[in-house]
Amino acid sequence: MAPQTVSAPRVLMVRNEERSGGGRLLNWLPEEGLDLAEVEGPEAPDTPDGYEGVVLLGGGFLPDDDAGRPWLAGERRLARRAVAGGVPLLGICLGAQLLAAAHGGTVEGDHGTPERGSHQVTRRPEAGGDPLLRALPAVFPVIQNHRDQITALPAGAVHLAASPLCPVQAFRLGASAWGVQFHPEVGAARLAHWNAAALAEDGLDLSALHAEAERREPDSARAARRLVANFATVVRERAATRP
Repeated sequence: MAPQTVSAPRVLMVRNEERSGGGRLLNWLPEEGLDLAEVEGPEAPDTPDGYEGVVLLGGGFLPDDDAGRPWLAGERRLARRAVAGGVPLLGICLGAQLLAAAHGGTVEGDHGTPERGSHQVTRRPEAGGDPLLRALPAVFPVIQNHRDQITALPAGAVHLAASPLCPVQAFRLGASAWGVQFHPEVGAARLAHWNAAALAEDGLDLSALHAEAERREPDSARAARRLVANFATVVRERAATRP
């Protein structure tokens, strides 16, 4: 009898905006042995059937902007069904907000002080033993680019990480669904493509932000790579236990 061929676990990646793509994940997830299927928001299924993991990417709008982005209702259903079915899910920035909103959390637009460029994130005590944040430093730098925030987590969510300007930086729902407000898929080089004039209107200097992000890039990339490897491990473990 010929040996069976074991296929790589399939991961669905939903891209909500052209400029907010998968970045480093497009290489990192396949390097971790996963088969990545990237789809645009309007073409995304509202169920994780056929996939062993889901990644929801960012975008410059709120997670309930159904009038302007009608596919978001289906994406919220996708998030709910992934959590209910135990399908590992990683929501990034808008994706994290969408995960929270889909489960009764609160997301507020233009809330607090925007985070742009490299910022430090601190793991909370609840992150001890968490599968996504294990082996990450207690404090680690990340790339941020948001002005909206999750201001109330869903019931039952575990609050995992925070920053001084944005209390909800990471959380977990159920056993294997996570939201992160920061951008593990983005390196410091991405800042070269940001709009300097728009940042100046907020009193920020792009050259200074870029220089600081480059200074912290080795630590930032190392933390992001570990986080992605941890997520991939959860996906592979789930795939191995399914019939």
